[in-house]
Amino acid sequence: MDNKVIAIDVGSGTQDVLLYQPGTALENCPKFIVPSRTQVVAAQIRKASSAGREIFLHGHLMGGGACSQALKEHLALGLKAYATPKAALTFNDNLEKVKTMGIELCSEAPAPAAASMWMGDIDTSALEQAIGAFGLEYPQKWAVAVQDHGYSKTESNRTLRFRLWKDFVLQGGDLKTLVFQEEIPEVFTRMRAVQEILPGAVITDTGTAALMGIMADPVVKPHLEQGILAVNVGNSHTLVAAIRGERVYGIFEHHTSLLTLETLAAFVKRFQTAELTNEEVFQHGGHGAAWHPEMKSGWDFVAVTGPRRSMVKSLQWYEAAPYGDMMLTGCFGLLAGLKIL
Repeated sequence: MDNKVIAIDVGSGTQDVLLYQPGTALENCPKFIVPSRTQVVAAQIRKASSAGREIFLHGHLMGGGACSQALKEHLALGLKAYATPKAALTFNDNLEKVKTMGIELCSEAPAPAAASMWMGDIDTSALEQAIGAFGLEYPQKWAVAVQDHGYSKTESNRTLRFRLWKDFVLQGGDLKTLVFQEEIPEVFTRMRAVQEILPGAVITDTGTAALMGIMADPVVKPHLEQGILAVNVGNSHTLVAAIRGERVYGIFEHHTSLLTLETLAAFVKRFQTAELTNEEVFQHGGHGAAWHPEMKSGWDFVAVTGPRRSMVKSLQWYEAAPYGDMMLTGCFGLLAGLKIL
């Protein structure tokens, strides 16, 4: 591939953007770290709440988190919130449950006075303005990572997300199979929503992008044949995978806010010997743990990345920073998924 690519890793706190330019050293490619769309929408909701205004949410399903919390606070003030069915899926896959939250579903803004807010993980207009402000050419190819728990009206998103990870591990654990360049499985509704905004974009999960980014680190690569533990301590989620070659043999995922240095270290130690159970992680508030029967023990080399990686600094794990920029680990993972790296 010899065209420019814009790679975007969408997190709960930030969206990390890399403009890949063929022929330019990756360290010199334009990049920026800005608030994620859920943070932007949350700020818009709180501004409307402060002014005592009703809100109307429209657009696409997107990441919740911050905007979901801001919406709950808005409703708790006795202020009305309206949403189109598509945008409302941001808050729950079951629209009946969305209604019980106090959100009124409608296809158009109910009143001119309501503050109108566009929902979507990628704001192409804002990105085009930012890129154009520096005289840079706007790319035609996109690669995006978002965390997708999967769609289910009845199943817990913690359960569903991890069932999808478990199936992936048992079916061979090839991360490249989770990088979607054409048809995205129906269960991944958040990824499909990004595809609606960016037809033709390459899309994957943020966990997949982080793991592939760690594998692209020059210090990590020589250890892959023996096997590594790749750890991504994100703002919301912590993901740990046992990787040998290009295959994931085991994985576990938890919520970063529920972890301490001691609990994470204990989980990792038991995971290294394939003793950590799915029940242990789930009962502790995480998603779960799974491994292939061939995982066995070992996995002594641990590489960590993510904005909350300082939590484990005392453990002296290798801090992966491919091409000199830890915050762009997911973006480099996206380039790896495109076979650029």
